[in-house]
Amino acid sequence: MTRRLALTTASAAAALAASVGLLAGPAAAAPSCKAIAQPAPRATGGQKAPKKSLDPTKTYDVTFATNCGSFTLRLDVKRAPHITASIVSLVKAGFYDKTVFHRIVPGFVIQGGDPTATGTGGPGYSVVDNPPKDLKYTLGLVAMAKTQTEAPGTSGSQFFVVTGKDVGLPPDYGLVGRVTKGLDVVQLIGTLGNADQQPTRVVQIVRATLKIS
Repeated sequence: MTRRLALTTASAAAALAASVGLLAGPAAAAPSCKAIAQPAPRATGGQKAPKKSLDPTKTYDVTFATNCGSFTLRLDVKRAPHITASIVSLVKAGFYDKTVFHRIVPGFVIQGGDPTATGTGGPGYSVVDNPPKDLKYTLGLVAMAKTQTEAPGTSGSQFFVVTGKDVGLPPDYGLVGRVTKGLDVVQLIGTLGNADQQPTRVVQIVRATLKIS
């Protein structure tokens, strides 16, 4: 079953307005994307859920190096202990390397983390962290995608980064953290989608790395 967040009417209007602004602005041309071939899809599953939580006194930053540039997100360990431990485990396993952003909705989100690039793949397990009730899905927030039938906060490996100012989603999608560097890269990637929410060019996560401080 495809993991995707619902694009509400309000969200659609905001997405259209935001995408027009992004495409029209002079900053859209920089950074730029290098042409890259579509990576071969990999089988879903094969991973095991971590048994230990992360140290809440430390800072965990994940950097995604893509063919359009790099961006870094800071994991919200305290508010999402199971999800963040899972993300760290997957990064360490190289799970996200050579995967693509398979869903791009201009002014709304960019979505990746599926080794099959179909929107149906995952690590072979799921974890749950109930999203904060006051969570707002605003520009730069990173959260986890899920199916409509899964409980709030259910998370596999697929994540999305919000590219709209505030896309008006309900607090159903598990919190990961927030982009702290490279938001311009995220916004550029966010313009590379069509009306069918499909990428207009290949955007690959070449490598994901972790820094602990």
